[in-house]
Amino acid sequence: MLLAVDKDEESRISAIHTLESWPPEELQQVLSNPSTPVAVLDFAAYNLVSGRKQLGDALLRNPSLPGQLREWLENITALLVEAESSESSEAPVPIQSADEDGDRSLEEGPKKRSTVLQTIRRMTAVQKVKTALTGSQEERMILVRDSNKLVARAVMQSPKLFDHEVENFASMKDICEEALRIIALNRKFVKVYAVVRALVNNPRTPIDVGLQLLPQMHDHDLKGLVLNRNVSDVIRHAAERIIERKEKAANPKLPGKH
Repeated sequence: MLLAVDKDEESRISAIHTLESWPPEELQQVLSNPSTPVAVLDFAAYNLVSGRKQLGDALLRNPSLPGQLREWLENITALLVEAESSESSEAPVPIQSADEDGDRSLEEGPKKRSTVLQTIRRMTAVQKVKTALTGSQEERMILVRDSNKLVARAVMQSPKLFDHEVENFASMKDICEEALRIIALNRKFVKVYAVVRALVNNPRTPIDVGLQLLPQMHDHDLKGLVLNRNVSDVIRHAAERIIERKEKAANPKLPGKH
């Protein structure tokens, strides 16, 4: 595990390959053993378990598994189960033969270059969920737009998710609404003011979510929100009322004056 996070790339890749190819029976014994260091359990949960139900079950059997990690693992397991059950009813998405930008001239030998977008479009619901959990930043940026709510939830559960990605997601106009709700409900995410501001100004953000976040907005951003014609009238009028209340509180009328 220590070598899998080593600075030397060759050592890191070799160690990860060894862990991934380790006999599952032996690995399950290690992960279910109460004496296994928590750091090892943590690494395994975030790097080895996705898509390997037996390893996840082994971790959940371990009484030494920290509560927060157990909750995350249970959520991921439930996501995968739900994705598997919905997969049979999911209509296949047509595959575009061109690259995302429409350029059909790019080829590698006799075959056209396969983009990340095309690869994802060929995935089943379960494969998308697994990729959302373990994939790259580029893959998460595509998957968070997926119409399947399970995929968006998986993106937001990814242990590889960076803070700056969340800020980008909060301002995206073509994102799944489920992802915006998840961001708004996460205390860690909404502690960042830039995320709150992006959510409130995003026309895709559900009105009830935007209203809950309005009290956190700074005065100058509230005034800008009133002029933002892209957001709902409900949000703009609510922002206007907050400004009016603040101005009245700052300038109370003296007794006897009209």
